[in-house]
Amino acid sequence: MRPAFRQPRFLIAALAGAAVLSGCTDDAGDGRPKPKPETMTAKIATPGALPGKAPLTLARISTKSGEILILEPDGQVTTMTLDSPEGQDAFAVSEADLMALNANLDLNLGGMVADGLPPRQTAQEKALEEFAARSQPALPAWADGTTVDPQDFLGARVASLDPKGSADLVEVTANLREGVDADIAFSYATCALAGWAKRNGEPYGRHVRTLQDTRDGKLRIGAAFTLSDQKPMGLRVMETEDTLRECKARGIPAA
Repeated sequence: MRPAFRQPRFLIAALAGAAVLSGCTDDAGDGRPKPKPETMTAKIATPGALPGKAPLTLARISTKSGEILILEPDGQVTTMTLDSPEGQDAFAVSEADLMALNANLDLNLGGMVADGLPPRQTAQEKALEEFAARSQPALPAWADGTTVDPQDFLGARVASLDPKGSADLVEVTANLREGVDADIAFSYATCALAGWAKRNGEPYGRHVRTLQDTRDGKLRIGAAFTLSDQKPMGLRVMETEDTLRECKARGIPAA
């Protein structure tokens, strides 16, 4: 996944680059100019920090290809070229960046602010946003007009999957009449877990996997969940209290 570009922080890099490249014409001692270095390293300020407290990170710029490698504060490496749209945009400087640079370098950089710059995300922030967009509610959405028959639900139980008896990983085994819709069957297993979790003081359950089988004229669901005190990251997370309310509204037993 390509890291999102942060708000521009390249003014120090530009100044440092100008200094290094201008030094390429210095006398090497034998009458010839010094060769241009293949790469240069510069410290760049991270935007969004309080004036005088802008943390510095490292960027390496290739003097031959114009490629910039930036080590982001979250550990990601951003790569761009100077002549790309991103590379050109990187040299726009926000007012907050200038304040931080002034505090760190005691420079007077007034009149160089680019207005209207959009907010930028770190690679981590973008990944979390994309993950959140893929998440699903604890109970699957049903088509309008879907109803349940109380006689479809034939009992459920919750048991630990840990050989040592820990309740951190459990499986809900739910029995239903054959032919029941798969979403209703999974909802029944989730509601049974929510009822069990309420009785055992477990606020969250993260769905791991679901198995389905038909046996002796019954539909059997085996749904595994991990339990936790804090809300976990997951594509489908059961919040005990919210799930119980939803189960009651849909007419699904949670006992």
